[in-house]
Amino acid sequence: MKKWIAMVSLAAGVSGLAACSDEENGEVIVSTAAGDITKEEFYQEMKNTVGEQALQMMVLENVLQEKYPVSEEDIDEEINSMKEQYGGEEQFDAVVSQQGHTEESFREMLMLNKLQENALIADIDVTDEEVQEAYDQMQKEVSARHILVEDEETALEVKQLLEDGGDFTELAKEYSTEPAAQETGGDLGFFTAGQMDPAFEEAAFTLEPNVISDPVQTNFGYHIIEVTETREADIESLDEMRDGIERDLKLEKVDQTQVTAIIQEIMRDADIDIKDEELSSAFDSLLAEPEEAPSEEPVEEGTEEDTDKE
Repeated sequence: MKKWIAMVSLAAGVSGLAACSDEENGEVIVSTAAGDITKEEFYQEMKNTVGEQALQMMVLENVLQEKYPVSEEDIDEEINSMKEQYGGEEQFDAVVSQQGHTEESFREMLMLNKLQENALIADIDVTDEEVQEAYDQMQKEVSARHILVEDEETALEVKQLLEDGGDFTELAKEYSTEPAAQETGGDLGFFTAGQMDPAFEEAAFTLEPNVISDPVQTNFGYHIIEVTETREADIESLDEMRDGIERDLKLEKVDQTQVTAIIQEIMRDADIDIKDEELSSAFDSLLAEPEEAPSEEPVEEGTEEDTDKE
């Protein structure tokens, strides 16, 4: 999916170029003492530089919007939620700017993300039991601390030191590979389900307070975890949260190895016909069938001549 996201800003930047009709080809859009630039010249330059990528993004968005629609109201709601989460519009704008976006290009990226998500989860189902279980987990907040190390052997050593009465904060500062541990002593504060690595979460939400965990492996390394406190989370009712929970559960079930294949199938079904010959190959690599790995033919063993003749 990152491949698509990375090209969204390009598509957003040239989204109006396709509107250059034949009768407007000579229209001057920039005039200087050194000469004029027409819409056709500008279109040609943009086509030469980012044309194929921009075309892919524009067509992809159109195709997905027809089959798996996302409304502007959906995007407004998502952005307003983000602004609230970041503490206001000014903070939100700063974060978006750091990522190299304006709010408009960020909206475009968010729209494409949502469209792709809709396509990927269209045929995935979740049960009421799964939704209820996820909601139950969200009603509990856990405060925990951890010590992150590179290998299981070190994790077991740290666990033994803790069980022998070692100070968690000091051991975190000494052993943990997490940079923040020097300041926090490994303290993560309170968190709810869905905020941490799944393996880490599973361990943290099943631990009793003040019990030292066995080593827990994640993509970051091996963790020794201690839950220090639990409390009930202040969340909305299940009816209010159901749609969001169902969507998150479906996204968790997406087979990441099949993402490209799913998008390819959708685009093949769109019957794309490119009229501009210079852009005719824009979708060749995207829609290409995967190459089959060549079969290995058995190697015949040769006979060695006897070199030990006397």
